[in-house]
Amino acid sequence: MTTVGVVREAGAGERRVALTPDGAGRLRALGLDVLVEAGAGAAAWFGDEGYAAAGATVTDRARVLADADILVCIHPPPDAGALPEGRMLAGLLSPLTDAPLVRRLAEAKVTAVSLDLLPRTLSRAQAMDALSSQANVAGYKAVLVAAEAYGGFFPMLMTAAGTTRPAQVLVLGAGVAGLQAIATARRLGAMITGYDVRAAARADIASTGAAVLDLPGPEATGAGGYARRLTDAEARAQQQALDAAVARFDVVITTAQVPGARPPELVSTAAVRALRPGSVVVDLAAGPLGGNVAGSVPDQTVVTAHGVTLIGAAHLPATVPQAASTAYSRNVCALLPALLRDGVITVDPADDIQAGVVVTHDGQIVQPAVRTALDNREAGS
Repeated sequence: MTTVGVVREAGAGERRVALTPDGAGRLRALGLDVLVEAGAGAAAWFGDEGYAAAGATVTDRARVLADADILVCIHPPPDAGALPEGRMLAGLLSPLTDAPLVRRLAEAKVTAVSLDLLPRTLSRAQAMDALSSQANVAGYKAVLVAAEAYGGFFPMLMTAAGTTRPAQVLVLGAGVAGLQAIATARRLGAMITGYDVRAAARADIASTGAAVLDLPGPEATGAGGYARRLTDAEARAQQQALDAAVARFDVVITTAQVPGARPPELVSTAAVRALRPGSVVVDLAAGPLGGNVAGSVPDQTVVTAHGVTLIGAAHLPATVPQAASTAYSRNVCALLPALLRDGVITVDPADDIQAGVVVTHDGQIVQPAVRTALDNREAGS
């Protein structure tokens, strides 16, 4: 019988767990054994007793790593390279940018499955889409973070002391995170405007009832529904138009990311300087490759000399651990049956889901996009 294991996440500030007690019960119903490291879900308020009640075995980390045929995670554990040969590691592995991890897993003959490479345009993949589920959480929390940092009210309030105008909020990028941010800010009563370089995304913004920031520029829909990278000339034209528009908003939330590449800078130094004192900018793309906002720092809040608050917030799902873990666990439970045949791990390159997510197998890097990205990175180093 195939055994699925989950260990406590090791990243600083990470409170999510890859499999909840509900998920453990779902896997048990599929005929799989489940091993859980003691305390794995504690930071998200999922106690060991819940896993035991779902039919999982709660044990120590060493046994989980030694006995699990499939280890599920959010981020790769630091001891992932020590997994026994032939085992499977499934999580958000960032293989397009983490060459050392990919090489290490290939050398260990671990089958690496990365949920962030899921072919998101396939209808059967929707329930497995961890990037979307976590982006949904991030977009929601980004608005709460912004509202807490903003010195005024989000809604218009009419009181005996007078009427306060609603906050003017701009959301840049209308993917899952952006649309959830728009919806959440509207629920808080703010005046919302959205912007995206993709025509379909602008239509999505309009469908929410938000205003659409209309800037001159090209249609920029890329592969898999993501925005394509703009040419230098297109980027300059977009930046000039955005610089002029951003200054009239109280809160700006940026969500634009490019898989495996540096996020586009949408809020320039000039735009930050043009914002009024007390304005708040939340950068969901802030990370090791950069961010959407000039001057934002990953996982830090920076207040500029003229009083604009810049919040680098790439890891917001970890701050909503119960909801984020529940969504992620459902993604995992939807994905695992696509990796099994009659309950046994079966790698099938002809399967459209596996062709996207299986990165390494039998000592080889088998995902073409990852192989190309790593070759190009090493050639340029």
